[in-house]
Amino acid sequence: MSHDGIGPRAVLRSVALLTAGVLTMPALAGCGSEDPAGKPLAGADVADADRSDIADGGTLRWAVDTVPATLNTFQADADTTTARIAEAVLPSMYRTDGRGRAVRNPDYLASAEVVDTEPKQVVVYKLAQQAVWSDGREIGAADFAAQWRALSGKDTAYWTARNAGYDRIEKVERGKNDLEVKVTFDRPYADWKSLFSPLYPKEVMGSPDSFNDGARQKLKVTAGPFTVDTVDTEEDEVVLARNPRWWGNPAKLQKIVLRAVPHDKRVSALSDGTLDLAEIDPEAAGRITAAALPQDRNTPLMGPEADRSAADALRSWAVANGSDEDAADEEISARKKLRKKAEKYARQQKALGGFEVRRSLEPAYTQLALNGAEGPLSDERVRRAVARALDREQIAEAVLKPLGLPAEPVGSHLALSGQAAYADSSGALGTPDAKEARALLSDAGWVPGGPVKEEKKDAKKDEGDEAAGSEADTEDEGASGDSEGSGDGEGGDDGTYIVGEDDGKAPHDSGTGTGRLKKGGAPAGAYAPQGTAAPARADTAPVAKDGKALVLRFVLPSGPGSKTLETVADRIATMLERIGIRTDISKVDNDSYFKDHIASGDFDLALYSWPATAFPATDARPVYSKPVPAADGSLNVEQNWTRVGTDQVDQLFDQAVATLDDSERRDLIRKADSRIWAAAGSIPLYQRPQLVAARETLANAGAFGFATPVYEDMGFLKKSAQGPQGSPGAKDDASASAD
Repeated sequence: MSHDGIGPRAVLRSVALLTAGVLTMPALAGCGSEDPAGKPLAGADVADADRSDIADGGTLRWAVDTVPATLNTFQADADTTTARIAEAVLPSMYRTDGRGRAVRNPDYLASAEVVDTEPKQVVVYKLAQQAVWSDGREIGAADFAAQWRALSGKDTAYWTARNAGYDRIEKVERGKNDLEVKVTFDRPYADWKSLFSPLYPKEVMGSPDSFNDGARQKLKVTAGPFTVDTVDTEEDEVVLARNPRWWGNPAKLQKIVLRAVPHDKRVSALSDGTLDLAEIDPEAAGRITAAALPQDRNTPLMGPEADRSAADALRSWAVANGSDEDAADEEISARKKLRKKAEKYARQQKALGGFEVRRSLEPAYTQLALNGAEGPLSDERVRRAVARALDREQIAEAVLKPLGLPAEPVGSHLALSGQAAYADSSGALGTPDAKEARALLSDAGWVPGGPVKEEKKDAKKDEGDEAAGSEADTEDEGASGDSEGSGDGEGGDDGTYIVGEDDGKAPHDSGTGTGRLKKGGAPAGAYAPQGTAAPARADTAPVAKDGKALVLRFVLPSGPGSKTLETVADRIATMLERIGIRTDISKVDNDSYFKDHIASGDFDLALYSWPATAFPATDARPVYSKPVPAADGSLNVEQNWTRVGTDQVDQLFDQAVATLDDSERRDLIRKADSRIWAAAGSIPLYQRPQLVAARETLANAGAFGFATPVYEDMGFLKKSAQGPQGSPGAKDDASASAD
């Protein structure tokens, strides 16, 4: 998973999820100035180079999050690395261009078109004549048919994660010749271009055993510019080797090594020469950018001799001035450790001078999710109030502007700017307006400064474990000498926020006088019955209803990669505080974030990311469909973890997926998006930044944006094609890593 964000879909289509995964859309008419789809906010940044300038051979060492548990993208535990491997070694009938739209892949497909719609939809695929599997067999109808049968959902012996689209196929058969495949649908299916990408050989799809187990750790038969050489779980790497039977442009690289490296270890791996390409966080990007700046060569590095001299001088001074000799030794030891860290940092910076940061925007967006299943957010008026309190432009700028990326908020749940289905439908919710947000809360019965009943707490739980108070509380307590309620900010109470008696659980006190009023600690004249509101500005006073304050539990992941989400959450909390809503920010373990909190509904507010899919009628429906009761009495939410949905949205999705006319389908998708905005279950915030560290001499790789990587074109520049800025280390690497 990835955060900022953590993304929820382990697999959607062949992989639209989390950190990667983008799907495709039928090619449509060009966008004019009035087309709401617009243009991508940022293009790919991959150091484009002509194939003639790229050396033949070499090994690309590419950081990934995991060594995948399976190489079958249609299984539930497939991940983004599974998808990356599939892109390099298996056929895809369509690939994604720089605008996030599907384009025919000529290496596999000569043409594909709908030839009949009545009485049934029929699509004829004409395959490229040279397209063969790595064992020499032609790619053909038998492979298409085997994949359809495996994924149709009719045979439960196949452990499939999804069957969308394949369940609408009636039959797959050979066409006029071996190069034609005829697919007949029993129901109209607009997103037919999403099918058979990737395409697995019949050896994988032909039986439940081969599907369930045979393709988890190896693929004996492939058909891409690369093949799977080894999957090494002990070394945490997957090795892809050049495919000698590839009929397209020969791969420039001899090998691609996909190496699992944690994000917080990637700077070290880059600097010690064990990686050439890695997605990184903003902090690492700053280091690499700084490493490329001119350094002051007149500042000598302190060596061992100088270090010993400084240590001796410090000891002599300490002893002469009556300091304890042991204490002086400890100080010297601490300084030596600090010096070693500084020297290591300097060495890393020097090595990082051979890299550059390539920047784009991911085909994914981060959203604020509002759990509408129960509690205050089950009321649409409260959800809308939360949404209208947010300044999404300010949030996008906070994340993207420091990185030099376009800082525009996302206007659609179902596509991103430049994709055919995109249109900014946020107007269905209304513009940011704190006054209107407070009016919505008032209409829902949440009164500013209203009385709150104090709930009894477990004395044993509170003893020595009370959360630290707000900033305002601390100041009051310090003035009166009252230390009651102080703590480390980690333990605490039952989460009840008392208006007029702030227990410190709300982390964002606006300073309006609503802090805790303790005996002996209240300012002069500030007497009020316990449990009633203290004087406060009416426009920012905490709101309450039926004796309870409005406090929302904001759940965030902890650990590497979560800093951006923390920044975003803090800004959101401040914005909500201005309309009287307090937040209780709770950080949980990364590994349990989705399973134990998001998927189970244990949150009020949360941040996570969705990939952009150009087939929203198919892929987005389970994300926004209305939850329905399951046979066992539970609620089937599919992937709609906000639990907010409407019958009208479902109907619009159903109409769109059966509408073959591109223009009509786009209109239906945009209408569905407007209804999703109005329901205020999730609020798109910003398109995620894509920061990739790449060796300066590495071409046609980096921040791909929407575009599917062209694996056969990746490689290291010939020395004759390297510019004057290429570092010697980078130049030498191409030959050093060649087989």
